[in-house]
Amino acid sequence: MRNFILLLTLTLTVLSCSVKEKPLFIAVQDIELVESNSKTLTLKADAIFENPNDLGGSLESDDISVYVNDVMVAHVSSESFKVPARKEFTIPLKVKVSIDSILKGDGNNLLSSILNSVLNKEIKVHYKGEIVYKSFGFSYTYPVDETEMVKIKF
Repeated sequence: MRNFILLLTLTLTVLSCSVKEKPLFIAVQDIELVESNSKTLTLKADAIFENPNDLGGSLESDDISVYVNDVMVAHVSSESFKVPARKEFTIPLKVKVSIDSILKGDGNNLLSSILNSVLNKEIKVHYKGEIVYKSFGFSYTYPVDETEMVKIKF
């Protein structure tokens, strides 16, 4: 009888804490230039999610491509990130970009793109890729496709 009560309690606990729906991807926000020098740019962005489930899980960014002025300059990949239960949370996306990779763009539009960025004191940053959520055998892929104009300081 004791084993039956223990089994019943364990079963009810597992059934009441389930993954009812996927975490909600809200947006990629706060794309900003963190550091710049003559060799590299460091960009940071926040991917914002809300988890309505009683159980957490993990999120991974899987080869998010970063474009600066329409030139692919880097890939962002992160280690697994723990997802809290019933909370809004943020995943930081940070990438270092070589200035040389920006300069390897399309030769026809490269000069006008650089001059435009310098004159306007802003660059176009585009994140594109996928973030994968995993929890107890359940997984879901979130597409990321976010573009912002980022102010640069000299």
